[in-house]
Amino acid sequence: MQTSMHYPEFAEKCTAFLEAERPFIFLIDFEKKYWHLFSEKEATEAGLFYNIKGTTNASPPADAQSIGVHLEVDPKKKTELLERYQKAFEGVTKEINWGNSFLLNLTFPVEVDLQGRLEQVFWQSKAPFKLYWEGRFTVFSPESFIRIQNQEVETFPMKGTRSAHSKEAAEELLADYKEQAEHATIVDLLRNDLSQFAQKVRVEKYRYLEEIKRPQGGLWQTSSHIKAELPLDWKTHFGDYLNRLLPAGSVSGAPKPQTLEIIRREEGQDRGFYTGVFGLYDGKTIESAVAIRYIENQNNRLYYRAGGGITHLSQCEHEFDELLQKVYIPTL
Repeated sequence: MQTSMHYPEFAEKCTAFLEAERPFIFLIDFEKKYWHLFSEKEATEAGLFYNIKGTTNASPPADAQSIGVHLEVDPKKKTELLERYQKAFEGVTKEINWGNSFLLNLTFPVEVDLQGRLEQVFWQSKAPFKLYWEGRFTVFSPESFIRIQNQEVETFPMKGTRSAHSKEAAEELLADYKEQAEHATIVDLLRNDLSQFAQKVRVEKYRYLEEIKRPQGGLWQTSSHIKAELPLDWKTHFGDYLNRLLPAGSVSGAPKPQTLEIIRREEGQDRGFYTGVFGLYDGKTIESAVAIRYIENQNNRLYYRAGGGITHLSQCEHEFDELLQKVYIPTL
């Protein structure tokens, strides 16, 4: 199995692959400790399988659909998690009230019982960005990170969630002041991030609705589309651009440096590849995603990692409910 690289080696290898127009897949953890870059053959040999907008290096095994995958959360474990969440929420809101953060994405692992295997989740889940690392984790993300095509870079921050329980739910989400402020903060952060290396940064479409299907009922989420122009020599500097953009704003917060310190303290553990990024260069276009909707194997126990944005308007009960709403497998 390939070991991770140091960042300088990763950046150099990115440039070599891009200039040769040679396809590759990359994977970076939230803390930026682990930098991986694989050719398609190397990914397959390492047990890393992807399906990114229909482009894949894998074929389904014979039993891929033999068992319908299903998740359950033990009510007792949910109660224990709520106690931990409440304590962290209080710590986060204190920091926000002191002015040390405006928006912080608070996440926790939720222990789950899974009918089926992680490999079957990879094959049965429906999402534009999917990844499965044998024995370690699977992710089925709805959130694009950046796309690079024709010397333009685009990003699609996703922030704001509401259960699609009624016809009015979408309008309620769009009208919610807390969600409006949260989304605006992230869009502003991403515009600033892109402006570090790109020109003519503009918002193409602001706060549009997307419905995500799930067995227990749909979810409305709001996204925005931001676009900018890259310099002619962008391939030489792609690794540097990634380093500047990470961790992704939508899963960290603002201002980013101070917010990351609070996240480390209040969550109390590394996130690892959860809320990191992964992507594919096909020889022409780079498509990448934020690694959300994520199930991992820790010592033969399965944890679904989830969370949401906290602001000064947040209420603990509502935020914890949003976290639990995101514990699902999109099989519809």
